Amino acid sequence: MKHLRKRVSYFVFLIGLLAGGLLAQRSFREYPSVEYGSHLPLPSDWNRSGEWTFARLMFPPGPLDGYRGRFDGPWQQGLSLWTQDYPRADRAMANAVRRLTNIDARSVEQPVNLDDGDEIYNWPWIYAVQVGEWGLTEKQAKKLRDYLLRGGFFMADDCHGSQEQAYFEKTMKMVFPERDLVDIPNDDPIFHTFFDLEDRFQVPGAEHLGTGHKKDGYIAHWKGIYDDKHRVMVAFSLNSDLGDSWEFLDDSRYPSRFSVLGTEIGVNYVIYAMTH
Repeated sequence: MKHLRKRVSYFVFLIGLLAGGLLAQRSFREYPSVEYGSHLPLPSDWNRSGEWTFARLMFPPGPLDGYRGRFDGPWQQGLSLWTQDYPRADRAMANAVRRLTNIDARSVEQPVNLDDGDEIYNWPWIYAVQVGEWGLTEKQAKKLRDYLLRGGFFMADDCHGSQEQAYFEKTMKMVFPERDLVDIPNDDPIFHTFFDLEDRFQVPGAEHLGTGHKKDGYIAHWKGIYDDKHRVMVAFSLNSDLGDSWEFLDDSRYPSRFSVLGTEIGVNYVIYAMTH
């Protein structure tokens, strides 16, 4: 599945893999993380291919990036904002997809750089953390637009408060100047592809369990950008931290109800991306 030239169903995707599409995908590489360094053990089956892979978007720091100046070296080599929750959240979500669905998810994640040729087109579902603090460039925005219009799906997460929201919306206008982020209605298929998720609530990060929110992000919103056929291309979780809900899925100190909802949303987004 080298290029997303049109929207593909999960079944077509699976057939493509069986035909050898996995050969087009770049081999796994782990980068040092701001939280875990390079010390998180690999799963025993890390080198086995799967039908679906948790692809994480790499990006440069932006003006609101709280890590600016705290880490040396280029963002392309890790130890940057894009590695927040990585790789523990990625692997927990991949494991949940394995357990809860019939999709054979790869046990390890795939960091993807928009500046890296056509690599983005190998991954039909991609995730980015703390998108209110990223530094998406014009060149990257153009590539992201093409990827999404070809059938790709982008899950944007962990953006909190009015300032971060405004900055993320500004950067998405570089991607789609003609399209707006809008509230996804409860009856949209994205909330009913696997789990019925009409009753959604705010999912705080582990550091904000005491207040239930971060900055002035008091209310959770589930927003999206649609294509001309009313397919969700961008699913944006505002004022919630779904990455933390995956990262601390097996940590008793993090409330299970947040991890349950966060996992169900993630699974729905994966299934939706592969079938719409």
